[in-house]
Order: sequence, then C-alpha cells, then structure tokens
Amino acid sequence: PTAPSSTGEIPIITAVAGGQLLLECPEDAEPHPNIEWHLEGSLLQEDAHRQVLAQGRFLQLQAVTVADGGEYSCRAPRDTSPRVRVQVHG
Repeated sequence: PTAPSSTGEIPIITAVAGGQLLLECPEDAEPHPNIEWHLEGSLLQEDAHRQVLAQGRFLQLQAVTVADGGEYSCRAPRDTSPRVRVQVHG
C-alpha cells in the first residue's frame, strides 16, 4: 500500500476545474487590513476571476482552471506567510 505523501508543512487542497474555490488565510491575533495574497511568490492582482474578500482574509477563485494550481500564500507586513498548495483536476 502507498502511504499518502505529506510534506508536513503545506496543506494541499484539491479543486475541480470549472468550480469555485475559497481559500482562507489562517487567523491571526488581530485582523490586518493589508493582507496580500501571492501565487508561487508573485503578488496576485484582483480581477473578475480572483477576488480578495474580508480585508484579505479570503481569496475567492471563480471558474477554476489548471493554471490556478500552485502554492498560495497570504501575508501581512512583518508576518510569516502561511501557505497552501492547490491542485486542480479536470
């Protein structure tokens, strides 16, 4: 039997192509109005496909595509960046 692979660090979320995905930034001691979302280290820009909600607490992806897969992180100034890996299956 094959054991599930685990990095021990980064959770993996599986999304279905064409669906919607809501990512949550882990709760901090206090909400910060300047939370930024990154994909593979690059700052994400909001558009009709990707929206940042609740002052950065959530990232909503509409009509998910394979191109949306990768490592997402959210961060506020001076904070470490919690990460999650998204895998998209069609």
